[in-house]
Parts: sequence; structure tokens; C-alpha cells
Amino acid sequence: MASIIFHIDVNSAYLSWTAVEQLKNGATVDLREIPAIIGGDQKSRHGVVLAKSPATKRYGIRTGEPVANAFRKCPNLVTAPPDHRMYREKSRLLMDYLRTFTKEIEQVSVDECYMDFTSIAHRWNSPVDGALEIKDGIKERFGFTVNIGISTNKLLAKMASDFEKPDRIHTLFPEEIKEKMWPLPISDLYMAGRSSVEVLKKLEINTIGDLAQADLKLIMLHLKSHGKMLWEFANGIGTDLVQAEPEQAKGIGNSTTLSEDAETYEDTLPVFRELAESVGRRLKKAGQKAGMVSMEVKYYDFRSSSHQTQLEKPSNDPDVLYETACSLFRESWSGEPVRLLGIRTSKLVDEGEPEQLSIFDIEIPKEPDEKHKKLKKALDELNSRYGSGAVVKASLMKRPGTKNTEK
Repeated sequence: MASIIFHIDVNSAYLSWTAVEQLKNGATVDLREIPAIIGGDQKSRHGVVLAKSPATKRYGIRTGEPVANAFRKCPNLVTAPPDHRMYREKSRLLMDYLRTFTKEIEQVSVDECYMDFTSIAHRWNSPVDGALEIKDGIKERFGFTVNIGISTNKLLAKMASDFEKPDRIHTLFPEEIKEKMWPLPISDLYMAGRSSVEVLKKLEINTIGDLAQADLKLIMLHLKSHGKMLWEFANGIGTDLVQAEPEQAKGIGNSTTLSEDAETYEDTLPVFRELAESVGRRLKKAGQKAGMVSMEVKYYDFRSSSHQTQLEKPSNDPDVLYETACSLFRESWSGEPVRLLGIRTSKLVDEGEPEQLSIFDIEIPKEPDEKHKKLKKALDELNSRYGSGAVVKASLMKRPGTKNTEK
């Protein structure tokens, strides 16, 4: 049975949540129904647009642009400052509600998550019926709306949820890719940022379908590993696994918004170092080690991305966290300016929990016993037969889902 994955995304989350709160407190105007934005201050007009109402579309106002620019486009624009504490509370209520359907939830930001619907799909006539119940339940209980994208993997579910908004459900199953996704402009492809789009357009690749049918070698020549990822995305190839975490072990992490966008890999290094030190200290204070490390990034235009890996063995060493986060960033960075970086850890274990050792972690005593003598003899024979250095450090058991990075 194929997986059924939902991507659930709050429509204009910051603005919607602010509007709901204002109406609850007696406001007579709904920010969602007038030209309105969240971001900056209405008097000083500093800051950037964090969220916008549907009515701003006709003025060409974009998320991420300076508030001053938005007011030049629409002098009657209404703005409200962000309230991140309130947003976190709204997000918590939403996730708690979604977990009444299934615990298989992967929250990727304050306003979006993936749900593995596979195990509960039998309760409804179709996945769309299940999504409709969830969507309408959110609107009835909390007063804001969501889009739900449905597919067999996370990538396509994410693409589907970005189709027509707000308050909609869309499917994008593999057999629907050519009809629904390929005609879209290349800029609509997930993780296709401004610089990548410019390169692709120079290659006369203007739609997602153009990229899907292009020569992969040509794409990689111009965009390297990021180009391969985009080509795979254009063909609907993406990760299927929803990384749900036990509620009692959420993990420890930290993130920071940069005073200026980081434009080079080197710009990010001191930020990752500081984050790794902070997360490492918190893990040690809690008496925990992390088995999983996740790196998160938010780009200049507020697109978010995360990348994670399982460690060979749990750690709370800041150096390990730093090197892992930097490696994850190199693998997934699109090359565009970055405004936020974060390190998250999960799969926590007690610091004192016994570790599984490799045979090379075992220190052979100066006067080895019989077992160590036999082990040493076996290693010597292997190196003698296949050449010195043939036997390299390796774990007795490889963790599922991890890459062997040692040569």
C-alpha cells in the first residue's frame, strides 16, 4: 500500500492568528478581509513584511519586502506587529488537535507540518474526505484556515498545498504530476530560489516540466548537487518518511535570526559554532545526548528548509554538533542569502546510558587476556593477507538509515 502524506499549512499564519485574536478581543474589522500585513511598525514603517492578507495581492505586495515599500504600493495599508508568543500558543493548539487523529506528525515550522495519514486512511472513504474533516475542524475550533496537500511523499504533498489558496485541499499524486505540476513556472518548484531560477532560465528552462525533461548532466554542470535535487523534485522524487517524534522527547535546539543575511558559507560558520555551543550546554545541563541532529535554514524571502541526520553514536559534544550542522548546511544550501539558522537535536538518551562500542573503541590492555589475543591475531592476519591498513575503523552494527561517511 502506497503511503498517504498530508502537508498542512496555515494560510497567512501570522496575519490569520493576529486577526483571530483581535476579533476575540472585540475588533470589528477582520485583517484578512482588508489590505493588511504583519511586520514592522505602522508609524516608523521599519522592518519587512512577514505575512499579508489576500487583499494585498492586487497591489503587488510580497512577503519579505520592506514595509516602507509595501506602504508606497498601498498607502491605506493596515499593519500589526508580530506577537511570537501568541503564535507559538496557536501552533501548539493546532498540533495538539492534529495529534488527536494520529501521532505521526512532523512539525517543520510554527505554521506547517506533515502528517502520515497511511495508518488511519481506512476510516474515511478517501484521503480527501479525511482532509476535509481535519480542515473544517480547524476552522470551526480555532477560527483560521489551512491548506492541505495530499500525495504519496512529502515533496508532492508540499507542492500540492501551495496550489490555490486559502482554505483548500489539493492532491498531487504521481500520475497527476504531468498535468498539475509540470506546466507551473520553474519558480514555483520547492527550493528553486531566485539565483537557481535565473540560471535555469538562461538554459531556456521556464517550467517545472522543462526541468523534469532536461539532461541531468547539463543541470548538474550549472547547479551541481542543488541542481540534481531540483531535477529530482521536478520529477516528483522526494522523501517519503514522516519523522514523527515521541511527545515526551521533543529534543533540544536553538536558532537565531541574523542581523544581516549570510551570503557565503564562511558567514554561517561562527553562527553555527555559537548555536552548537548553546545546544551542547543545554544537553549537558539536562543530562542528555542526542542521536539525531537537524539543521534548519530560513532564506531571505522566508522560505524554510531543514535537513537532518542520525549520529553514529549519541553525543552532546559541541564540536560534533557544529561539524554535523555545517555538513548538513553544505549538502542542502541553495546558495541564496540566509536570514535564520538553527540546530535542533532529537532522539535523546540519558548521558549515562551505555553506548554500543566498535571493536576499535575497545582499549586492549598491556597484558591482553585470551579474547583480546585472539582478536589481535585475527586483525593481524587480515592486514597481512590484504595489506597493511586493510582493516579500518568500523562499527560492528550500522544504524539503519545512516550513511557510512568513513573511507
